[in-house]
Amino acid sequence: MLLADPSEPLVREYAMTGRVIGARMVGKPVGVYILVALEAEEWELKNIAIAEGLQGQGVGRQLLDHAVVQAKELGARVLKVGTGNSSLDQLRFYEAAGFERENVDKGFFLRNYEQPIFENGIQCTDMIFLAKQL
Repeated sequence: MLLADPSEPLVREYAMTGRVIGARMVGKPVGVYILVALEAEEWELKNIAIAEGLQGQGVGRQLLDHAVVQAKELGARVLKVGTGNSSLDQLRFYEAAGFERENVDKGFFLRNYEQPIFENGIQCTDMIFLAKQL
């Protein structure tokens, strides 16, 4: 889970309050995601991480599709997800799956992470939230 979120305290916190779903192939862990209830009909996908050697091979999309089904079964009408402003591949990934940008938490990563995060030559400062109607 630290592949998707480098803050161990934050990961521990939402892993304790959410539903942790893992995926295995041939007995080996290949990915994980966490669903957290926000409201009765809203859930958030807090973390989706794929083993480094399997990224870009469709495992993430399979897990995302599974998360959507799970959220529906839990009664969700909306599934939300947040990612950093510098996470260009992740933004494309979620938008290609039907998520739409909803709002921005300016300075989220500056407030919640001790070490600066850089991706794609951009400092990660803001959390971009996306939502998908189910």
